[in-house]
Amino acid sequence: METDEAMRVLPFQLQFDKPVASQIKIAEWNPEKDLLAMATEDSKILLHRFNWQRLWTISPGKSVTSLCWRPDGKAIAVGLEDGTITLHDVENGKLLRSLKSHTVAVVCLNWEEDAQPSKNDFGNIPTYEDRTSRFFPPAPRIPQMPGLVSGDTGFTDDSEDSFRELANSSHQRFSILCSGDKDGSICFNIFGIFPIGKINIHKFHVAIPNVDEQGRFVKGPFSFDSPVFRTTQSRGVGRTWKDELYQVALQASNIEDLTEVIRESLTVMCKQWTDATHTFREKFDSLSTLIVDNGLDSSPQEEFLSLLGGARTSPPIHQFLANSLGEAGVKRVSKAVCGAGKELQLIVLNHLQPAAEIIGFRMGELRGLSRWRARFHGIGLDEKLINNATENSGMFLVQVERFMRVLSSVVQQFSNFFNWLLKCIKLLMQEPSDQLPRYNSELVVIFLKFLYDQDPVRQLLEPSEIDHDVDVDLETMQRVRDLVNFGGFSDCNYLRRTLLKEFQLLESSFKEAFLMPFTTISTKILCEDFLPLFPLPSSPTSVFIPMSVSYYKGISQPHQASDHDFIDYVSFQVPNEPFSDIANCIGILRGFMHDMSGIKKGYTSLEAVLLSVPSGYHCVDLSLYKEGQIVLLLNEACTSSDSGEACMMIVRTSDLPFVSVSRSPYLDHWELHQLKDSVFYLQMGNAKVRIIPHSVVAPLAVSASRGVASVYATRKRALVYILEEDEDEVSDTE
Repeated sequence: METDEAMRVLPFQLQFDKPVASQIKIAEWNPEKDLLAMATEDSKILLHRFNWQRLWTISPGKSVTSLCWRPDGKAIAVGLEDGTITLHDVENGKLLRSLKSHTVAVVCLNWEEDAQPSKNDFGNIPTYEDRTSRFFPPAPRIPQMPGLVSGDTGFTDDSEDSFRELANSSHQRFSILCSGDKDGSICFNIFGIFPIGKINIHKFHVAIPNVDEQGRFVKGPFSFDSPVFRTTQSRGVGRTWKDELYQVALQASNIEDLTEVIRESLTVMCKQWTDATHTFREKFDSLSTLIVDNGLDSSPQEEFLSLLGGARTSPPIHQFLANSLGEAGVKRVSKAVCGAGKELQLIVLNHLQPAAEIIGFRMGELRGLSRWRARFHGIGLDEKLINNATENSGMFLVQVERFMRVLSSVVQQFSNFFNWLLKCIKLLMQEPSDQLPRYNSELVVIFLKFLYDQDPVRQLLEPSEIDHDVDVDLETMQRVRDLVNFGGFSDCNYLRRTLLKEFQLLESSFKEAFLMPFTTISTKILCEDFLPLFPLPSSPTSVFIPMSVSYYKGISQPHQASDHDFIDYVSFQVPNEPFSDIANCIGILRGFMHDMSGIKKGYTSLEAVLLSVPSGYHCVDLSLYKEGQIVLLLNEACTSSDSGEACMMIVRTSDLPFVSVSRSPYLDHWELHQLKDSVFYLQMGNAKVRIIPHSVVAPLAVSASRGVASVYATRKRALVYILEEDEDEVSDTE
């Protein structure tokens, strides 16, 4: 007997017991690698290997309320207390994307990937080719802020592909990130980055959002009568529209990435040019002070024009050129201004313009899709809104071309002005000036009249509370109106807008166009079925009820269609208060996803069973495990003087006596009392019971990649336990 007991204890091993700086409140195992992500009470996220080597630590700045890995394990979604969802790269924790889908804390996340490609009406697997790579080089990255080295800022470095990796790898398969907040709102984002729908269940607290293989959404909330919902669409967000959503999300998410490149490019350009012109003004504003100090009634422009015309040099201009500015000062200011101009040109050529061109191409692709009304009108791809966004993307390209012409002209005139000043300083100092670059007197006059006190480049780049219209001559405006008559665009006033204003209009048109699919899909997500489980105790806020909604693939039910090769399980602890006659029991339902269609055809596919927890124990946690097994974590009831023990019990679903549960198609309820005569009593002598020599709490994370690897947190310590399937199986700890 002692030998049997020892054999039951050995397989459950404490792998690690490590101290942590702050209490761990959330943990998630990576689905593909031996990595464990943990969120702590002090709002930090830690990533550790299985051997406890820490890879990185990040601080989102707000309290972390949920974690979820992307199915391929390359990115992790983080829910925050303010409703923000951030996506981070697994390699370095780098922020990839930030979504503001909620207004309150995101309490749960679930990222589901399509396991099998869907087939069209002809039985073929449809493929959609992104043709952008045929005509364009790889998409540009976000430019790096000048003066910073790699890792100093959030901008993507040239050596990193994380930002692009989020889009490219996630587009290989259709996936949806589901997020639920504490107010009962559930949002759905394709690839985790493109919002496609939202529903509100205001009187319930969302616990477990999920998506089945066919793209249908399942929620498992527990609150107010603890129901389980099944939602779908009239044509499904799954197989019927999955290909259309895939194509739209692919284009739209890439457009959003490129829009971010343009936004950051404009930010970097504005900062560089502002710093350069500040250097210019800092030096040349002193001339105005010298003019006033010498009692002259003139302006710096007039003094420079007099010097250019050959008049005698006035005392203030002589003092400014010879003493205040000097040859070194001119060269320094010239380097700052002309260097900034060249940097702006490079940013436009390498980042902003390629991004705008690819956006124009992708909008053209969406424009073609929007005209296929039979397929894409149903998901909200509005032709009029897409046409408007396409036109705005073309107008932005025109603005980029104009900005380049203005920038080139301004830089040329600045350079010419500085060359003239160097010549003047050489003459004043009676030094040879034959080696200096030549200057153009006419350009100096133009610079002094139109550019000395004005900055057309900054006007096109810098945001302002007051909208400044760009002056356009009447002849040019008439030409634009004549072009409108030929068709292709309808906006006559685009030349009056600045580059930044045009970008803001572009962003606004994108948001409006891409909001329509979100709104359309949201209205089509309907509650297909509603199953109350049980009434909660009188004080539900103080009672935690273990519950799990899971899927197991590979089981077929009677009457179930052949292409539905999965079965859903809803497991929950039955509260003792309203069910004293079936106290200390666990309820397990299966077949809920197929039950409504069965009821309409005259049969029910919903099955259930009640499991009676062994006397002297109570359930702490339960979940579905691989190979159709229910894993129960039980604590021994004990007095305050005895800590007691616990056990992990594995029950095969194939061994459970499920019974068919009758439901009415008009009355969405069923009674747990129907099952009290068919209770299955769990036995502690079962071979699938593992004893734990102390009481436990619900694990923060469980992984099946190494037997059963469970993570617990207590008193600022992290504990990892391993449960091996076979006694002679050795744990690989890398």
